[in-house]
Amino acid sequence: MITLPPTEHVLHAYVDHQLDEADRLTLETWLAAHPDVALQVRQWQEDAQLLRAALSGDLQREANPELDPAFIRQRLRRNRYRHFATAAVLLMAVSIGGLSGWQAREMTLSNATPPMADAVQAYRMFAVNDTMASDWNPEKSNDAQQWLDRNFARAERLPNMEAAGFRPVSGRMTSTEQGPAAMVVYKDEQGRTLSFYIRPPGARNHMLPRGSRLDGDLQADYWSGDGYNYAVVGAAKDEATQRARQALPASI
Repeated sequence: MITLPPTEHVLHAYVDHQLDEADRLTLETWLAAHPDVALQVRQWQEDAQLLRAALSGDLQREANPELDPAFIRQRLRRNRYRHFATAAVLLMAVSIGGLSGWQAREMTLSNATPPMADAVQAYRMFAVNDTMASDWNPEKSNDAQQWLDRNFARAERLPNMEAAGFRPVSGRMTSTEQGPAAMVVYKDEQGRTLSFYIRPPGARNHMLPRGSRLDGDLQADYWSGDGYNYAVVGAAKDEATQRARQALPASI
């Protein structure tokens, strides 16, 4: 004796002609009053008829439970639930990993950018171009350190490279995504140049260990300290600039 409203198991039993006469009549009376469920049952019946027609020759063989319409519908439902579960797991992974994904992206970009690349670019743009306007030069003030301190009060002192023949001759302010940066250009009597560059660290310019790298014909020596990144940039294969680099304090 079935109970109403019918369970899905009872509905499948009805579609597969597994109910006795009394239960069948009871269910059909209930379905007549519930057209939405009756529509679903009719669709199941149509599916069962199509399956039986497609397998009409095989139906003469020994019964195969895997070909039973009810079994097939259950398997389809299980697969659908499995897909829903997989989608839910993926959604959770995307939600939880969103922030980590952006952090990984920034780390990838950081790794793809050579250390102090902007210091090398600034040297190429300004250090060897005497026609570029400067924010500081000896005519405006005889102390480059005072000019630099106005924007970088806690930064390390300018390197003193006078022993190698290099003196500050100009300074220029630039900008980065993290804040202002500056470059002080040094020259010797033969017009050879070196630059001292200072900038705040950022996602692509994190705090750096002391290092050196070549960029074409230029060499960049870089380090970090007191909350800033620094670099000295100049010709890589010039004896005078190499002597100036050797004169830098060991603490730099």
